[in-house]
Amino acid sequence: MIKRFTFLMMITALSMAGASARADLVVLQYHHVDDSTPASTSTSRSLFEAQLQMIADLELEVVPLLEGTRQALAGELDSRQQIAITFDDAYESVYSAAAPLLERFDMPYTIFVNTDAIGSRGYMTWDELRELGSHESVTIANHSTDHGHLARKIDEPEADWKERVTRSLDVAQKVLKERLGVEEPMFAYPYGEYDQALEAKLSDRGWYGYGQQSGAIGRWSHDTRLPRFPMANPYGQLGSLKDKLLSKGFPAPAKDMPDGILDKNPPLLTFPLGDKLDANRLTCFATGQGRIDFDVVDGVVHVQAPKAGQSRRFRYNCTHPAGQGSFYWLSQQWLDRSKPED
Repeated sequence: MIKRFTFLMMITALSMAGASARADLVVLQYHHVDDSTPASTSTSRSLFEAQLQMIADLELEVVPLLEGTRQALAGELDSRQQIAITFDDAYESVYSAAAPLLERFDMPYTIFVNTDAIGSRGYMTWDELRELGSHESVTIANHSTDHGHLARKIDEPEADWKERVTRSLDVAQKVLKERLGVEEPMFAYPYGEYDQALEAKLSDRGWYGYGQQSGAIGRWSHDTRLPRFPMANPYGQLGSLKDKLLSKGFPAPAKDMPDGILDKNPPLLTFPLGDKLDANRLTCFATGQGRIDFDVVDGVVHVQAPKAGQSRRFRYNCTHPAGQGSFYWLSQQWLDRSKPED
């Protein structure tokens, strides 16, 4: 059973801080930028260009990921809404299609690399990565060695898990250092999957951890479970993009959310609403189920989908108006390890 936390101190803190619509960092996550690769992980070239144009038209500041993350977590952005652009896996289309457009728009970006794949069909080469990494606007960071599922598997001995994960994290970091001279303190979880033990591995190394749950990074976020908005064709359409670009981190401490490892389906999520937010303006959704109901008991929101999630990964998303056309955005990913790996 998912443990219900005591939220009295958190609610008090929220009440004192209020729900001011400060600016936060929105991180966009891409894989392929191509018209012929798998739809679930691809952004068409025309859509990608249109997304960059919208960012430019809104006069949003695009910043390097590490700098933006540190400032957002420290609450130092004030009224400056910022964007960071990231790519997972170092696919060839990032080099051939995305990089020229980003150079034209003068926007920095980060490439998260699973090192074993480099040079394989469909991926960038080490020479291409080295060429891009020579530009001040490009950051290259760790995405594991083999893009494996790194959360501990059901019935996997702890010693085996530790050996497997330590190798995937540290060998990839070593290869990036030897090949490209980079060792950024950032890691993108393959498939966006993590558990508290994996988060602890990142904390031990002083790394930030980025998932694939949606939302903005702000002072309520946690450094090893940082959100990003997936921008593949099904999720990055222009009609909903502005709301995502202007979103704010939900004012509830992310460090106190569950790690998402499923022990009950449908799972229960609880979080403090705070006295500055109105339950009547809160909206929650579950993957594949649309809008779902919730209860508020003593200032604590209780969200539970009416039906069990059917996929290995699914999410609860909750939003609340934050003023000036923006929304607070909370996304909780759930991981059902009994389902087959991708």
